[in-house]
Amino acid sequence: MPDGGVLPAPTRLSDELTRWLHGGDTTLGGLVALFGPKSFAVTFVVLMAVPALPLPTGGATHVFEILVALGAVQLIAGRDEIWIPARWRGVNVGGKDGNSRFIRAMLWVIRTLERVSRPRMSRLFGRRLSTAAFGLLVLCGTVGAFLAPPFTGLDTLPSLGVVVLALGVLLEDAAIVLVGVAVGAAGIALEIFLAATLIHAAGQLL
Repeated sequence: MPDGGVLPAPTRLSDELTRWLHGGDTTLGGLVALFGPKSFAVTFVVLMAVPALPLPTGGATHVFEILVALGAVQLIAGRDEIWIPARWRGVNVGGKDGNSRFIRAMLWVIRTLERVSRPRMSRLFGRRLSTAAFGLLVLCGTVGAFLAPPFTGLDTLPSLGVVVLALGVLLEDAAIVLVGVAVGAAGIALEIFLAATLIHAAGQLL
């Protein structure tokens, strides 16, 4: 124990990610190797941060969404550490200098949640059933983002929901988890509403 009997403050996720971004290996493989058991949730945050930006992606982030969906299925199946296909482990997701727009936005969201979060219902986290439920919710949000029409920006809310949900799990804060679920559900509901509206309008014209 340090002098004075004061325990060191726990390392924050934002600090760990900052060190990873400036540590040299900013690939997906490096991310998984560094975070180990937490690599599922951390990978979900990093990969879904791009489509969570309020910008139309035109389907350019589908590879990230497929990787997240693959990880979610692994969570549901009970794996302890995320498996990523070898061809994608070398993908650089941290940018050239770790200072890209999406990285800055991601770290801002993480630091904001770290300031307001505290352990809530932490006993629920890390259990087999809750982990499988986490994977199922991530899968639903990711599929919602994947199915959003290109150049509409409708993938933003489902993606943001996955990011906030994963951060809630990392912070062991059930309130943040519920916020993430609500944001993702709102995004999917908006997609369904707009699709139904377009189908109805098309039917009126025929």
